[in-house]
Amino acid sequence: MAEFGVNTPARQAAFLAQVGHESGGFAYTREVWGPTPAQSHYEGRTDLGNTHAGDGYAYRGRGLIQITGRANYVACGDALGIDCVTTPGLLEQPAFAAQSAAWYWDEHGLNELADVGNFDTITRRVNGGRNGEADRRRRWALAKQALGVV
Repeated sequence: MAEFGVNTPARQAAFLAQVGHESGGFAYTREVWGPTPAQSHYEGRTDLGNTHAGDGYAYRGRGLIQITGRANYVACGDALGIDCVTTPGLLEQPAFAAQSAAWYWDEHGLNELADVGNFDTITRRVNGGRNGEADRRRRWALAKQALGVV
């Protein structure tokens, strides 16, 4: 977290709440694949950079924040100095799972949103919607209490 500026209790509480939800309570570093209807739509999504056959599955959510899509894997790999396009499973390894989450957080301006308590916008930027909102808010309240965020 320190590497990417997640360095205040408010930022840390919001970060921990989001990655706690996205990773199923820190149990998963790879998206559980059904495929669900939403996952089926990953294939061919050019907004995610999924332009090759099989990209939807290959670049499914990984890491604590569930980096998704070829384009995000390229950007994340470039930032972290790893080749997670050729070897997507790198983002499942503990160090890269955490580092990729903090990179994504910083890259999408979430520290600044955490500073002003804009948790709804953070959730939309992490998830693309409001999936799991109640769980995210519960985790945020617990993290704020633990870290002394008023």
